[in-house]
Amino acid sequence: MAKPDARRGDGWDLWRGRETSFSLVPTDDPLFDRRLLLSPPDRRPWQDRWIVLTYTLPVRARPQRPLLRLLRSAGRRDSFVLPGVALGAARWLGYLPGDCQGIEIAAEPGFVLERVGLRSSASVFAEALLKRPGRAAAALRAGLARDERRWRDSLRGACAVSPLARYPAWKASRLFRATSTEPRSGAQIRLVLPAPFAQADAVARSVASLRAQTHQDWSLLIAWTDGAPPTSPAIDGRVLSTSWSPAATLHELGGGADLFGLLRPGDILAPEALHLLAKSREAEAAEMVYADEETGGRTLRPRLKPDWSPDLALATGYVGAPALIAGDFLAGLPAEPVDSPDALALTLDLAASSATRVAHIPRILCRREPVTADPAARALHLDRHLRSTGSSARAALRDGRLDLQWPLPDPAPLVSIIIPSRDRLDLIARVTEDVLEKTPYPALELVIVDNGSKEPAVLDLYERLRLDPRVRIEPYPHPFNFSALVNAGARKAGGDVLVLLNNDVAVLRPDWLDVLVAQAVRPEVGAVGAKLLYEDGRLQHVGVVVGLGGEAGHILRRRPADTLGHLDRLSVAHEVSGVTAACLAVTREKYQAVGGFDEETFAVDFNDIDFCLRLGARGWKTVWTPHAVLSHLESVSRGRPVGDARARFEREAAAFTERWRDVIRHDPFYHPALSLTTFGEELE
Repeated sequence: MAKPDARRGDGWDLWRGRETSFSLVPTDDPLFDRRLLLSPPDRRPWQDRWIVLTYTLPVRARPQRPLLRLLRSAGRRDSFVLPGVALGAARWLGYLPGDCQGIEIAAEPGFVLERVGLRSSASVFAEALLKRPGRAAAALRAGLARDERRWRDSLRGACAVSPLARYPAWKASRLFRATSTEPRSGAQIRLVLPAPFAQADAVARSVASLRAQTHQDWSLLIAWTDGAPPTSPAIDGRVLSTSWSPAATLHELGGGADLFGLLRPGDILAPEALHLLAKSREAEAAEMVYADEETGGRTLRPRLKPDWSPDLALATGYVGAPALIAGDFLAGLPAEPVDSPDALALTLDLAASSATRVAHIPRILCRREPVTADPAARALHLDRHLRSTGSSARAALRDGRLDLQWPLPDPAPLVSIIIPSRDRLDLIARVTEDVLEKTPYPALELVIVDNGSKEPAVLDLYERLRLDPRVRIEPYPHPFNFSALVNAGARKAGGDVLVLLNNDVAVLRPDWLDVLVAQAVRPEVGAVGAKLLYEDGRLQHVGVVVGLGGEAGHILRRRPADTLGHLDRLSVAHEVSGVTAACLAVTREKYQAVGGFDEETFAVDFNDIDFCLRLGARGWKTVWTPHAVLSHLESVSRGRPVGDARARFEREAAAFTERWRDVIRHDPFYHPALSLTTFGEELE
């Protein structure tokens, strides 16, 4: 049981609320196995308030976000996905409505609730007004309209979520150091640090952080790049000093150690970094293990990395530091001279991208100085690597940014573009013209699945379209079921590649189909999604994050079209958990292998994300590409469903949560410390 901290006087902390005593008691629920009891329970039933939870999790626990469930009157249950832990502790601000009768928590073993604070709605609104007046105004409008969900989420988005630029303040409130009691790893770790004499002070900082490591069995080879090493005696026998040798091989640098890593001058490892990396490598038999970092310079910023994302790693080298590669994996690489330190870094980075067993620790365990990468230099090494591994991809520089370019098969496979539609001449006329006249792909057919159009102008258009041998109109005279419409089109399609396309989409680049097909035919890829813009040019779809908004949502909606995203991910094709069926490519074989869309469970919503996740469960990854660009015209104006539509949405949302709860709790391509409340890659 926690007690108020006397050092704070009456227990108040401005944004963490009045500290209150609490206890966690077990429940009979197999998932929500803890009930949070506040003491004393002095609230009147009609009163509402806000709760602030501060908690910790073991670093090497499964990266599953905690869940919290409110038990409300009339059997209502409200569930929330809490943030994960990127530093020592995490914090969550939540609304407790007046009819809240209980609080239950689901979390991994080792979860410790460190503090509970209580706040008034007036306090939370005042904070919102101070931090984000626009969101405070939105909350006020929602409150006047008695829209509890929008009111709550607007205030949470203002008070509980921090832009990446505010990382230093966010970090300061979450520092917490726990002592690990697990046995130490017996792994020998060899680290290499190339440096010029001018950076001797930075090297000294790196050495100091190594000497503070809880894992003791390490050695550091400092390779001075401008001559013989200094003659001053070493302060630690584990630190070796030599001059850089371009003729050395990776094997020689590795020194036969169990794990190998590369550092830059000034890299500062957290004291537990090597221990955690080594233990994670042992637990998962990984060929490489990496963690998150923060970059210094004028502004401290986090680099919160996804779980293993090989396409992103090849194009951007996002892995960075800290990272260790298994010695047996290193031994399998060609014994070639390393040449320059920059060449060594690129060679090691690209070689590690071919690892198949990779572990990621979603914790910030290193601080390093930012450097400006040379995309042209990486492109040369990347092309050489791709050729050596037999990949058909090539390095491509676009506007100074590097990405992989995948070729179309020769001959190009037949593509069936499936468009579900009903009436709306303005939409169906535009999209069919864009497909048939503005898409120079050499082998396509258009399958329009018509859901009971009655407008004479649309029926006349269909008659004209039937004169084109590439077009077929398939009637589907049944109640609207998007999944069933898509499946009906897929059954009639003759192409080796299926492209699902909404009728409210417009083509913006003529090569959009080439780009999608080149990705979709890769053996390891399942679904492929495009970059979709609203009609006003802002982002509508750059991939889906599972858990965003509760179930799944589009990241970075309504941001400028040239937004790069965290780690510059939006400039390259990369792995995501899901993409929208507004424009989705997949081969017929993979579509059929998972049974197409689930028309029984997800008639209208969540069907595309469920489809992507089922592909993923079969071993096919989902890829989003920025190089296929279209406009999604109508979606910007759609409102929230009401009445029967709302009830149907809630049923499908509940089914999605039940089926994919583990992914909701940890989307592998979205860091657990990033907020699921807002859509802007912000901290929570």
